Amino acid sequence: MSLFVLVLLLLLSHKCNAEKPPNPLTNSSFHYSDPKKATLGRLLFYDKILSGNHNISCGTCHHHDFAGGDGLSLGIGEGGFGVGRNRSSGKGRDKIKKRIPRNAPGLWNLGAKEIHTLMHDGRISESNIFGNGFNTPAEEWLPAGLDNILSVQALFPMTRQFEMAGNFGENEIIGLVSKIGKDSRRIDAVWPVIENRIRGIPAYGSLFVDTFDDIEHSMDIEIVHIANAIAAFIIKEWTSFDSPFDDYLNGDQYALTPPQKRGMDLFYGKAKCSTCHSGNLLTDQKFYALAIPQFGPGRTRRMDPFTRDVGRMGESDRIEDIYRFKTPSLRNVTLTSPYGHNGAYPNLEGIVKHHFEPLEMYQKWDPSMAKLPEAPWLEDIDFVVLSDKRETERLLSRIDIEPIEITEKEIDEIIGFLYALTGKSKNNRPLGRPSAVPSGFPVD
Repeated sequence: MSLFVLVLLLLLSHKCNAEKPPNPLTNSSFHYSDPKKATLGRLLFYDKILSGNHNISCGTCHHHDFAGGDGLSLGIGEGGFGVGRNRSSGKGRDKIKKRIPRNAPGLWNLGAKEIHTLMHDGRISESNIFGNGFNTPAEEWLPAGLDNILSVQALFPMTRQFEMAGNFGENEIIGLVSKIGKDSRRIDAVWPVIENRIRGIPAYGSLFVDTFDDIEHSMDIEIVHIANAIAAFIIKEWTSFDSPFDDYLNGDQYALTPPQKRGMDLFYGKAKCSTCHSGNLLTDQKFYALAIPQFGPGRTRRMDPFTRDVGRMGESDRIEDIYRFKTPSLRNVTLTSPYGHNGAYPNLEGIVKHHFEPLEMYQKWDPSMAKLPEAPWLEDIDFVVLSDKRETERLLSRIDIEPIEITEKEIDEIIGFLYALTGKSKNNRPLGRPSAVPSGFPVD
């Protein structure tokens, strides 16, 4: 690396002062979760009736056994079998056509009122650009009556080909969201199909009538009711603020061990972690380029010929946002490996070190570190971007963080502090995974 490039990286780097520890979270920090809605949402969350081919649910990739994730770098959606790191890529005609381009986002504390942006690229956010309070792929066709941004997000996985919708020609849902040819439809054409599926199951009809005041008959069920129920479940199930760090913020000076306290001091001081991981959710909800090694199909702008992930630029259409991804919350971060927008690092040590020396860690990264179920027919594209010298140069020229001199002992102490962000009730969730769902489809 030339001296000129190194100087350029420093000039491009994001510089601001680290913050102090935040105020504690309380129940009032979160949107209200109606108990009846949450109970109904639990069933919908794990019901494959919401998928095009009746073979995948929200819970398949956001599973209780993996703390609301799937334990994979890039998930296996439509066409796969099993859950988590044992999930297969399918076989024969039903084998997956593409890996999910990004790591499955964690669900912890997404019901916080301060959350205004979701997804790695921020493609769902609070905004009145379309007159409905949100900026989403549905644009002005987003249905009215959604409770919060989490309800909004719940609508979209069922519209995505490789997540839940299925492949072209397989079912009525994927046909409706196809953007190919003269018969292309708007994204909102999918949701009436989902509504009719739920309306046709008597057990769901009774549950919705009992749960929602504006539903008197199963024919009154609309997609917003489904989304609001799922959101209520996620809020109830994945809200967590009972960690040792929370105890410390609430006045218990002995809640953190001495090494954890030193790690916290580094986090909010010398290491400048809180520059971006700020506030009581430990995220500023902004976007940064970290030069995380790229692999997989990525997400590009339409008509982009490259296999790569352009990050926030794909949504903002601003060149300065290329390779930038949203700062994740660090609460319960020890439970949600692997790390990075594509799960490039299997453990905390790797991702933490990358923040302090991104160029060096990029050079050390090896494809064996990625947690990817075998799919030999995808090998030609899995790591092709790593061999693209021009793309690598572009990626490494867009780094928003500056290297920081830090010792191995200090890294260990920072990681120790991250463990103090883990909720004590992590394995004791309020509702848990259902053993059965009204559709009768098997529960993953």
